[in-house]
Amino acid sequence: MRYRPELEPVLKHLNLHIDPGEKVGVVGRTGAGKSSLVLCLMRIIELESGRIVIDGVDIKQLGLEDLRSHIAIIPQEPLLFSGMVRSNLDPFSEYSDESIWSALDRASMRTVISEAPAGLDTPVEEHGSNYSVGQRQLLCIARALLRKSKVILMDEATASIDLETDMQIQQTIRTQFIDSTVITIAHRIHTIIDSDRVLVLEMGEVKEYDKPSTLLANPTSLFSQLVKSQRKWNGLFVLIMKNEMSCHFGLRMMDILFD
Repeated sequence: MRYRPELEPVLKHLNLHIDPGEKVGVVGRTGAGKSSLVLCLMRIIELESGRIVIDGVDIKQLGLEDLRSHIAIIPQEPLLFSGMVRSNLDPFSEYSDESIWSALDRASMRTVISEAPAGLDTPVEEHGSNYSVGQRQLLCIARALLRKSKVILMDEATASIDLETDMQIQQTIRTQFIDSTVITIAHRIHTIIDSDRVLVLEMGEVKEYDKPSTLLANPTSLFSQLVKSQRKWNGLFVLIMKNEMSCHFGLRMMDILFD
């Protein structure tokens, strides 16, 4: 994929498979092609060659509305518009109040909204300015939960959020999107350290694609180098190790990387 015919491709030679329900973290230095991947998945930019297939269907064969209605994207700047909480989560009035409250509950926003006298009819100011950035992201997550989206794209969604709120959002994603395929593009390594697999991009190409534990076990891997560059997050890794990465393994691996 390239942005203009005269420019070099920003994505090239990509060949990878993501299993249903898998959580994949995408990392790479600035300009590696991370956000370009999201643009391709949403068909905001069309491919020059190759194809993207979801459930056996080439997405180029789908109408844009059909494709985008089945994929939820949670960008770095959460998208809210002037109106009410209800209309932001359910703009076409497709869901019951019970379903909306359930989505808010699962996104850890029920208490915030229920404490407002108007409840679901609480006003949302332009761009959601009457809520914090973290709360706006949680409302976007509630929207995705309400739609029961099976593919979730997180594009640097927590880059502008403090660490405590980031951890809360990551916990929500881990527990509430169990059955969804989640592709998380992140700058902060701790955001994706417990993914099922990590995709490392460099200059628009796949350089590494494996379990984070496997990549970390190789101190010369690009992923290990990225972790080293963010050594200040060391203390957080222990909190979010999962399954194949026990806390003992995590501590040992961090000691090796940061020695």
